[in-house]
Amino acid sequence: MRRLARIALSATFVIAATLLVPAGALAAGGNSVGSNLAGLLREYAGELYTGIVAIFALFFLVNRRFTELMMFFVAAIVVGWFVFAPGQVADAAKAIAHQVLP
Repeated sequence: MRRLARIALSATFVIAATLLVPAGALAAGGNSVGSNLAGLLREYAGELYTGIVAIFALFFLVNRRFTELMMFFVAAIVVGWFVFAPGQVADAAKAIAHQVLP
């Protein structure tokens, strides 16, 4: 009976994994499959990060700590900018460096 349960669980897992992977990420030809998958994972990571930020923001909001909430939002935006847009951060750093160090 345990073997049958393991087979059923494995089959359920495979079916769920097949349904969860978008067809667009796998349908691309050649080397763009990795690019599409990377974009998909970056999108999921962004949504997960937004959800975590929202949950922590609710904690500050419920406890009526509005100043700390604003500081948390600023920190979350800066961290998100560093993580999800490193090219823009590098461009901004170069522009600042050119302004400060002629």
